[in-house]
Amino acid sequence: MKRLLLALSLGVMTALGAHAQDDNIIRMNQVAFYPQQEKIAVIEQTNKKTKVTITNALTGKKVGTAKFLRISQSPWSKKQRMVVDFSEVKEPGSYQLECKGRKMSFEVKPKALQGVAAGAIRAFYLNRSGMAIDERYAGEWARPLGHPDTLVLVHASAVSPGRPEGAVISSPFGWYDAGDFNKYIVNSAYSVGLMLCSYEQNKAYYDRLTVNIPEQNNRTADLLDELMYNLKWMITMQDPYDGGVYHKLTTPNFEGFVMPTDCHQQRYVVQKSVTASYDFAAVMAQAARIFKGSHDYPHFSAHAVHAALAAYHWAEQHPDAFYRQNDMNAHFQPAVNTGEYGDGNAQDERFWAATELYLLTGDPVFRQAAEQSQPQQFAVASWGNVASLGVFDWLLCHDDPIAQKSSEQLIDFCQRRLATLPESGFHTPSGNDPRDFAWGCLAETFCVQGMTLLYAYKLTGDARYLAAAQHNADYILGRNATGYCYVTGFGQKSPMHPHHRLSEADGVVDPVPGMLVGGPNPGQQDKTPGYVTYSSSEPDESYLDHMGSYASNEIAINWNASLVALFGWLDALEIAQ
Repeated sequence: MKRLLLALSLGVMTALGAHAQDDNIIRMNQVAFYPQQEKIAVIEQTNKKTKVTITNALTGKKVGTAKFLRISQSPWSKKQRMVVDFSEVKEPGSYQLECKGRKMSFEVKPKALQGVAAGAIRAFYLNRSGMAIDERYAGEWARPLGHPDTLVLVHASAVSPGRPEGAVISSPFGWYDAGDFNKYIVNSAYSVGLMLCSYEQNKAYYDRLTVNIPEQNNRTADLLDELMYNLKWMITMQDPYDGGVYHKLTTPNFEGFVMPTDCHQQRYVVQKSVTASYDFAAVMAQAARIFKGSHDYPHFSAHAVHAALAAYHWAEQHPDAFYRQNDMNAHFQPAVNTGEYGDGNAQDERFWAATELYLLTGDPVFRQAAEQSQPQQFAVASWGNVASLGVFDWLLCHDDPIAQKSSEQLIDFCQRRLATLPESGFHTPSGNDPRDFAWGCLAETFCVQGMTLLYAYKLTGDARYLAAAQHNADYILGRNATGYCYVTGFGQKSPMHPHHRLSEADGVVDPVPGMLVGGPNPGQQDKTPGYVTYSSSEPDESYLDHMGSYASNEIAINWNASLVALFGWLDALEIAQ
């Protein structure tokens, strides 16, 4: 009963019996639609003469027939599918779509995606490091304090005049990065920055959005409270003696699939890097603007300004300080074998950092640095290419030439995405090229591209961009080749076995809810005969709901950040209309 009540409080349709319709031929959003949005379903094993009906789930009365749009053919598997439109169903309520004896339930309602947006934010709380996770907020996913990180050692690669090898520092707070228990500055900065971009575009919405976390009753938006928990950790990762920022806080090797209280490896801060320092500078400057005047965090903004300037200065003085783990291990012990987040080009990080510091200070030195580092074309944001986070913020500066160039690049990118939609397999602007499917594609290809389309909508007012972003959200929620709603705890068929140590080791049947998995990955880097065995090699079908499938079924804070950013913005737009 406790699990059912918690699921209902999150707006989850079914977490119990999530695989009851594994053989269903219907591919559609399994959570909810807004009354006025375009509503599309894709049906397997059908032709244009196949009838698709809509019934009221409470009365069983037929309310309409879906309109046939076209037959789509997969460019890879050559499977043919029927694309149908049932946008005429606008009245809020519970419905069923039925085809060839198969049924799928759906809802039409205001705030259709609010449960997913709030659940995605709350997932960060459930993945916090360094504190006990309270049953009042976590239900059955409560757990005792793990990884206090108050006795962290300075690795031999990270020494400075004030911090020799083996020095003990305190570096608490923050989120576990992904399926593992380590904490990485590069990914943390990107994740926070992406969500702050969405917040700045939708302040009124996020200020009203209530999430079940301990800080929910203060004066700060719950999203900002959650981000502050990670920002407090990031501040501890700066060397006070020179301003450089450690690349990560980590154990030498990944822990097993155990709970945090059963982890016993020593934790270290390792080498300072130029990418971590620029990323840190960028997000601290961005957060300093947004938290200025905060009642709950009155001293943070001033501290963050100083920290951002010091980190930027260090990065400018150390342009070749890239984190190369193999090289580091050849010179320093203990060897570190956890996530690298390696990157051999810091121009995108410099562009983002200079942009944020210019918006914060108005100093033309930073504008000049941003102009020098400005990308020549728009690229979807990721932890390895953060330039578009700077682009997003330049869009606030309408008359600046950098802003104008950024706008043109972004609109050109979005127009090319729209052009693929009419012939797409699942009526989406993303996922129409085999290169769209790779590690973490659901975040970058679908969520972040969807967010980019919303910037285009804001710039132009062209409703096609909004509709396209909604279609990407529908893909995440079930209108895709596998039929999975790719967010844990939501929909009628969602991942039950993510590559996530907490979900595997906590003894709870259902995984931690509100987490976006990486998604189809034809690279299948985790394929292991007899253990991790994929049923298909097609780009959009290379997904496996298996704990061992780190290539397709892991979770990560940057992926969840993109889920928050897109779904929160979509919900804010619906409420504003």
